Amino acid sequence: MQHKRILVTGGAGFIGSAVVRQLIAETDAEVCNVDKLTYAGNLSSLGEARNSDRHHFVQADICDAGAMARTFADFRPDAVMHLAAESHVDRSIDGPAEFIQTNVVGTFTLLDAATTHWRSLDEPARSAFRFHHISTDEVFGSLGSEGMFTETTAYDPRSPYSASKASSDHLVRAWYHTHKLPVVVTNCSNNYGPYHFPEKLIPLVILKAIAGEPLPVYGDGSNIRDWLHVEDHARALRLVVSEGVPGETYCVGGNSERTNLQVVHSICDELDGLRPRGDGKSYREQITFVTDRPGHDFRYAIDTAKIGRELGWQPRESFESGIAGTVRWYLDNEAWWRAIRDGSYRGERLGLSNEDSAHG
Repeated sequence: MQHKRILVTGGAGFIGSAVVRQLIAETDAEVCNVDKLTYAGNLSSLGEARNSDRHHFVQADICDAGAMARTFADFRPDAVMHLAAESHVDRSIDGPAEFIQTNVVGTFTLLDAATTHWRSLDEPARSAFRFHHISTDEVFGSLGSEGMFTETTAYDPRSPYSASKASSDHLVRAWYHTHKLPVVVTNCSNNYGPYHFPEKLIPLVILKAIAGEPLPVYGDGSNIRDWLHVEDHARALRLVVSEGVPGETYCVGGNSERTNLQVVHSICDELDGLRPRGDGKSYREQITFVTDRPGHDFRYAIDTAKIGRELGWQPRESFESGIAGTVRWYLDNEAWWRAIRDGSYRGERLGLSNEDSAHG
């Protein structure tokens, strides 16, 4: 890791906290963790990293230009890893304004502060600096039964969430071409793993299953996603920020396409073995099909050839090993998710459904 001072936005969120945990545990980097601590931000997700003297937390909104300017001036980062975003598709359908504000205006505000800071550096530091924007495969729209998204796929966002992320991607690339800010962009597939906020599909199904509640599946469950373990994703992000070429985009996926119904079946089967129902029946009995989300994209799939070829990254987790470990983690860490569900989130309907599509 060539960058010794890394500013991580959204570092108390699902993917951001995994990045911070790895940076503290596996490198000697100083980390400035900027997070607004909205409903999905949780400092307990940082684990032992929270107590490290190399972890510095700043509670701030990335839309606050003054706060961002002060943070850059105080911390003087060598690199920025920008993960702060509103990310739940259902919430974006019901309340898009927050998504435009955080994902578009917030990214602009951060770019502005980063550019001012970058211009203040000497030439070697300017050349080494990186602004790493973390995005989603949802900006590419929907695939049919064939083909995969690549770094050159045309943008075709279908939801307010994906449109706001597409906007932020375009802003970041514009800053590279206009101002020469050394940026790298990654677009990832669906993440899963420990510390995933309980509104998302995999943790939602785990917790509803053990509570004896219906397990909601959109439509007939045939929508397909590529699933990427969050620890594999964090490793990819660390590699891109340190070795990625300015101006380049890298797609990150888990090479694990599954229908939503297959995902739910896998969770049920794991729970059948780890925590059997009292009546001896399978958790599959709790599956219930619900009305599909408006504009629900049929299939996402990521071609990871470029990041594998150019940076040497490959996922370590198969879907089978990853989902088994994730189910065990939720069973073993009830205190973490119980505190969330007893507070601001109680498993209520979100947007037009209580089932997920997307990222953390």
